[in-house]
Amino acid sequence: MIENVPEESSVVPVKTFMIPVEKIIAVERYTSVLQAAKLMRDNRIGSVFVTWERAIIGILTETDIARRLVGMGLDADQTSVERIMTAPIIKIDENKTIRDANVMMAREHVRHLGVSRDGTLVGMISVRDMVTFVSNLPKRWLMGSGGRHILEQIYGHP
Repeated sequence: MIENVPEESSVVPVKTFMIPVEKIIAVERYTSVLQAAKLMRDNRIGSVFVTWERAIIGILTETDIARRLVGMGLDADQTSVERIMTAPIIKIDENKTIRDANVMMAREHVRHLGVSRDGTLVGMISVRDMVTFVSNLPKRWLMGSGGRHILEQIYGHP
């Protein structure tokens, strides 16, 4: 199930569990928040990329909807995703570790990070992706030194 995870490695790069940009659902900037929310519900996802003529210009998350739409009393059918999206997307290099991603998410107060290669957006990771990745690691690996290394990456100490 999990491929290319070194038995004794203390480094798990985010590219190991990122969602490639080609598989991420996107909506045009003028799309209503209501349409985007229905798309997110139907696909059981917590975010969509926002585009302008196929260029990714931001991300719309469940948190954006709660805080910037509902919290401000805006009409979901009359508000464009561009108005409440998060932009620019905060990025992490694909070779950074799961701990680096955890630290960056905590520091920036976000639950999603764009993953970049040479400055170009190539994917995305979320808190949910990190939890799923760790949950799917083989039990024998988690119970051994591999699990200790994962915990060190996440929490910064053994």
